[in-house]
Amino acid sequence: MINVLYEDNHLLFVEKPVNVPVQEDESKDPDLLTLCKQYLKEKYQKPGNVYLGLVHRLDRPVGGVMVFAKTSKAASRLSEMIRKNEIEKEYLAVIDGIPAKKSGEFTDYLRKDTKNNRTIVTDETHGKYASLAYTVLEEHEQMSLVRISLHTGRSHQIRVQFSSRGYPLVNDQRYHPHPRKGQIALYAVSLRLVHPVTKEMITVTAEPPHTWPWKEFEVLK
Repeated sequence: MINVLYEDNHLLFVEKPVNVPVQEDESKDPDLLTLCKQYLKEKYQKPGNVYLGLVHRLDRPVGGVMVFAKTSKAASRLSEMIRKNEIEKEYLAVIDGIPAKKSGEFTDYLRKDTKNNRTIVTDETHGKYASLAYTVLEEHEQMSLVRISLHTGRSHQIRVQFSSRGYPLVNDQRYHPHPRKGQIALYAVSLRLVHPVTKEMITVTAEPPHTWPWKEFEVLK
């Protein structure tokens, strides 16, 4: 069952479940794009194929707000907005460690190692520019809850930028040197954008699950 957060004639905002791929992959597990198309087909009793434009992604283990385009016009305009970093994307994460600076900005050059499905920090010549801003909201037993504004959308960006500074995300099986078993503590909590057709400002939000480690923080209770 898809949790629809907002829908109109042009856009469909949904809450991506954790561990569901955004689109079909080699696992052949049910994917979000197919599930959303099925939702639209059933709701509007549409014959044949349903158009739904995929304009951005979340890593498979990460849940939270995603937007799809219901028309090709909306898809092309959303894609252009994403290319220009005009969509405000906010995340919550729980990291291991207590940063010395309670807010700041990370800038790096990142390169995707497709062979090993990892992203690595490199130099300007070999990587793409990556930037985010963070604020520590609360600390609990050597963990920190951080709010992140993502300025660029590089593969595995948040996970790599924090891990490379000694603050890996809790339960990150790929970038944490000593991960616990469990779901990665990263959630897409907000998308804010100018509607590609009506031009009104839209903000759509979701909350992280009430499981460990999220449930340890007072601000989320």
